[in-house]
Amino acid sequence: MKKLIPVIVILAAVAGGWYWWSQRSSAEGGDLTLYGNVDIRQVALAFEGTGRISELRLEEGDQVEKGQVVGLLDTRSLQLQADAQQATVEAQRQALLKLQNGSRPEEIAQAQAQLDSAEATDELAQQDLARIAQLRSSRSGAASQQSLEQAQAQAAATAAAVAQARAALDLIEAGFRAEDIAGAEAQLRAAEAQLELLRHQITQGELIAPDHAVVRSRLREPGDMVSASTPVFSLALTQPKWVRVYVSEPDLGRISPGMQAEVLADSHPDQPVAGKVGYISSVAEFTPKSVQTEELRTSLVYEVHVIVADQADVLRLGQPVTVRLETGAEA
Repeated sequence: MKKLIPVIVILAAVAGGWYWWSQRSSAEGGDLTLYGNVDIRQVALAFEGTGRISELRLEEGDQVEKGQVVGLLDTRSLQLQADAQQATVEAQRQALLKLQNGSRPEEIAQAQAQLDSAEATDELAQQDLARIAQLRSSRSGAASQQSLEQAQAQAAATAAAVAQARAALDLIEAGFRAEDIAGAEAQLRAAEAQLELLRHQITQGELIAPDHAVVRSRLREPGDMVSASTPVFSLALTQPKWVRVYVSEPDLGRISPGMQAEVLADSHPDQPVAGKVGYISSVAEFTPKSVQTEELRTSLVYEVHVIVADQADVLRLGQPVTVRLETGAEA
């Protein structure tokens, strides 16, 4: 009997070791079950501009598409300003066109006619001056000194009128200065920029959904005054969705990014949602109170995000779910 005792002890130790190893191998090779809650990104949707709400087109629970106009501000005053500015832009454009095209042929012909008239008047004045000067030099007494001086003054005046008419014709034929045209172009650009600003302010009166989402809350009503920092709708984005779970340190080595997962909700136990491991925290933390786990709540865990492809929109924000990780498969 004394000889059998060591043999029995050895056999018991071998059996215990074999049982421990088989259980450990089974645990390491099987799926990992975790518990967590669904997370969804949310958007506090607000107008870019300030004003009075004239229309809201959504209610709680409505589906919204990316780019959909879901609300409007009263922008009548801005539209009137834009109409007036549009007229200013058109007037400035025509003024610039006039400078660029230069003088009309009719204007040049008019200036030429005025020059011809001034030259004819000057020629007549010069002839009168020459005749009076000749009479004065003959000392016949037919022309006085005063008449000579008047003729000289008249001839000088007509000569100045000819020079003025010729300069006016040259100016019309040369067209407008480059500086005047550049100034008119700058004024046109300024008017167009002001018009564009008013149009932009009008578009800020449209409330546009940034992505596919579901309306969680309607926070304002038509008639309310709002600013750019006033939320009007609270939206829950339909994508992406993920499940926030926590993994204990012994199981951390069994998961990796891209690992396939299956998400089950109590409300749809027969409709598992496919997913895969995304974010894995590199920092340990104490288990949050909301986490369902068999370990003590003071144990350290690592946060993991399991990204899900919920095409049927089964999962809801904050919903508790069960996650099964296929530790033998990766994406």
